[in-house]
Amino acid sequence: MKSKQVYLDNASTTPVDPRVLKAMLPYFKERYGNPSSLHALGRESKNAIETARKNIAKHIGAEPEEIIFTSGGTESDNLAMFGIARAYKEKGKHVIVSGIEHKAILDACKKLEKEGFEITYLDVDKKGLVSLEKLSLSLRRDTILVSIMYANNEIGTIQPIKEIAKIIQEFKTVRHCEESATRQSEKTNRLLRLPHNDRFNNNSLFPIFHTDACQAASALPIKAKELGADALTMSSSKIYGPKGIGCLYLNKKYSSTGSLQAKIEPIIFGGGQERGLRSGTENVAGIVGFSEALSISEKKRVSESKRLIKLRDYFLRRIQKEIDGVLVNGDIKQRLPNNINVSIKGVEGESLLLLLDRYGIYCSTGSACSSLDLSPSYVLLSIGLPLELAHCSVRFTLGRYTKKGDIDYTMKVLVESVKKIRGISSIK
Repeated sequence: MKSKQVYLDNASTTPVDPRVLKAMLPYFKERYGNPSSLHALGRESKNAIETARKNIAKHIGAEPEEIIFTSGGTESDNLAMFGIARAYKEKGKHVIVSGIEHKAILDACKKLEKEGFEITYLDVDKKGLVSLEKLSLSLRRDTILVSIMYANNEIGTIQPIKEIAKIIQEFKTVRHCEESATRQSEKTNRLLRLPHNDRFNNNSLFPIFHTDACQAASALPIKAKELGADALTMSSSKIYGPKGIGCLYLNKKYSSTGSLQAKIEPIIFGGGQERGLRSGTENVAGIVGFSEALSISEKKRVSESKRLIKLRDYFLRRIQKEIDGVLVNGDIKQRLPNNINVSIKGVEGESLLLLLDRYGIYCSTGSACSSLDLSPSYVLLSIGLPLELAHCSVRFTLGRYTKKGDIDYTMKVLVESVKKIRGISSIK
């Protein structure tokens, strides 16, 4: 065990808050019933799940039936992409995503392309922001799904989600008016006898707008309907809750309980839990922990974000002052409070990470989900960073337990580590 440890990789995962662990513990031993069982222990577990569902729904401005529990952010993203696209492919087979989405979205898109879907990948600018104009021009009559992440996990850039939602909603409205007029004309002239589920029916609901809010949940407002999101992904592990649990918010207009009597396609089959949308015995302890973590996070969100912004800016000022050749990646202002992503010229990111690790400082070179891939970050390449600088990137993400003393210690080690690597590195 290293004498001092400084954890600066909170975008990868966060430690479980002691209050969350306390809430979870009874469901590992005393209250261990299967929620699908009809006996008292089973009902107790079922009640715990439904209480958690109501609490999470309250915090994100949703209704309980709009919350689908999953194993985490990746599954929620997959369920959104595959579930929506496959369920509504008769409405169209065009999907729009940004080029810097999480791999859970981008790899799902590759699979959908093999199934005959057409994917438009929106470029981002050098700050990592999606062009609203390009989004507007990309929307088509056969677009059924748009997925733009709320905040990027690598560079921390915050997307203008409300503006994106407004563009999509305006497109829906215009298309609905056009198609309603066409439908009325066809009925009037008796040129087409329309079946109950005709091609115009409910097209005002499309495209569906999904946002991955995993990184944003601890720092930004996540009221789904206020954001204008039809679907929203969250992960417990990013808000000081347990790993292996998350949820997908889905507006009830698109669920089996909505007025359409239609639903998204499940990607996991079995016992029919979560109203048939996610089979498998529920992770009761995880769900309870997720709910408690979200309650704590929402209570602390504003004050904690202010604290982290001050700490982040202090850290960044020192990096730029004490180390030359530093480039900040991502938008300086539209950025998560805890995120610092920099490229340090002449310093390979992996080498720096391993050297810092020797001193008990834990950070990353990008997304932990892609850490086994030694190729440069596709996010950094997407914002126009040259290949050599992409290899020189390192990400520090602060958290609830980060203190000023941790930053001071990190800076001392960081400055010496950069000097050491530059002295032996072939990168210039």
